[in-house]
Amino acid sequence: MTGIPADRLRGSDAGDAGASETAADFASVPDAFQRLWTPHRMVYIQDGQQPHPDDCPFCIAPSLDDEKALIVARGTHAYVLLNLFPYNSGHVLVCPYRHVATYDQATPEEIAEIGELTQIAMRVLTNVSNCDGFNIGMNQGRIAGAGIAEHLHQHIVPRWALDSNFFPIIAGTKAIPRLLGDVRRDIAEGWPGATTAAAAPR
Repeated sequence: MTGIPADRLRGSDAGDAGASETAADFASVPDAFQRLWTPHRMVYIQDGQQPHPDDCPFCIAPSLDDEKALIVARGTHAYVLLNLFPYNSGHVLVCPYRHVATYDQATPEEIAEIGELTQIAMRVLTNVSNCDGFNIGMNQGRIAGAGIAEHLHQHIVPRWALDSNFFPIIAGTKAIPRLLGDVRRDIAEGWPGATTAAAAPR
């Protein structure tokens, strides 16, 4: 409970344009959760931030040099690059080169290499960052929250004990302690068979 009187939560005047409503008058069973109502998010949910098909960043990235594209490793059917908007330092994505939207559309060869690159990425991140665990997963489709829904990509997010704080919840901000270029270099250099020279674009 907030401790704020219900009439203040509803607004002192029923015609007040800034009036809000409380669940106190609704037929419901109360629980321990506070609700943060964010109707402004509907703009993102309904319209999204999807790029034009000709501007898919996961199709463009392999044509650039590794440093510019934030690529840490290239395979035959898939590659690994840093997330430009990481949840944690070292947050990488595994993408097939082929422009396919969902996991069920991937070939057996693509699936096998995505899995292999995921395992290697976990080992490399553990070695270079001493992380304590990982969040690994795919958001399939716009409705599931995929940032780039038309190009399959798997998230690998390193996690450390006590790596969460009030910033994301209260301030809507994520503190990332290292620059992307520095993180890319460390992961790329720690990758098995790595060379110091950036790979040539495909």
